[in-house]
Amino acid sequence: MKFVNTSIEGLLVIEPTVFEDDRGYFSESYNKKKFKKAIGNISFVQDNESKSAIGVLRGLHFQKPPFAQAKLVRCIEGKVLDVAIDIREGSDTYGQHVTVELSGENKKQVFIPRGFAHGFLVLSESAIFAYKVDNSYAPAHDAGIRWDDPTLNIQWGVNESEVLVSGKDGKLPFFSEFETPFTN
Repeated sequence: MKFVNTSIEGLLVIEPTVFEDDRGYFSESYNKKKFKKAIGNISFVQDNESKSAIGVLRGLHFQKPPFAQAKLVRCIEGKVLDVAIDIREGSDTYGQHVTVELSGENKKQVFIPRGFAHGFLVLSESAIFAYKVDNSYAPAHDAGIRWDDPTLNIQWGVNESEVLVSGKDGKLPFFSEFETPFTN
């Protein structure tokens, strides 16, 4: 398991070691000791999974303190474009984002610390997406930013007409309109 730094401090891509033979493959997706060494103490409390069709965009979501969540995300089957945005006011990388292609083939994961908005776009016919979180879901603290925000200028790689978002996600505020609950 290899932990790779990105252009934003604390946001890591995890590349697993995959052992393949004629029977299939084996890969370690989580190891508490290795994560503690690379990330520090983290205690995941909930695992979530979604299945989505091509063009579905989920995000850009986060939870406000005191229910903020760090996430460990991966695509089990299919392919997605994963995006994490630093929303920690005062951070040197505030408003910047990182995109990573996650797939069932590359088996990469992304560790997203608290203080980030997160979303993904399904690029394959369908995708099964899984994530661990270190805090329980709290609907009253659920928040987000518009996926198509011009200030963020995220290059999703598809035409807007091909993107399917929930009604809730379509009404999220733009980056310039939202007040971050996070400071660095």
